Amino acid sequence: QVQLVESGGGLVQAGGSLRLSCAASGFIFSVSAVGWYRQAPGKQRELVAIITGGGSPTYADSVKGRFVVSRDNAKNTAYLQMNSLKSEDTAVYYCTCRANWGQGTQVTVSS
Repeated sequence: QVQLVESGGGLVQAGGSLRLSCAASGFIFSVSAVGWYRQAPGKQRELVAIITGGGSPTYADSVKGRFVVSRDNAKNTAYLQMNSLKSEDTAVYYCTCRANWGQGTQVTVSS
């Protein structure tokens, strides 16, 4: 059974940092690309970052230079390090892999 579980969200002041984790189980994680998406209230879900099975990252322009996506295949876990957070980063953050989605974790940035 494929399962993705996000964690690490919370409330942070603008300019602060958070690290999200996405723990995967039920499939061969090491060869699978992982995507991070977010959805703010009243807005469509949008892509934040992707990391390939080989570790190559791609970022949305809105987070480039502030967010870093990484993975630890030995732990079947992907990470999203979010720095210099802005109020517009407030959203529920989801990870996805092989068409499966986690339940999401709330990130709230106060200005």
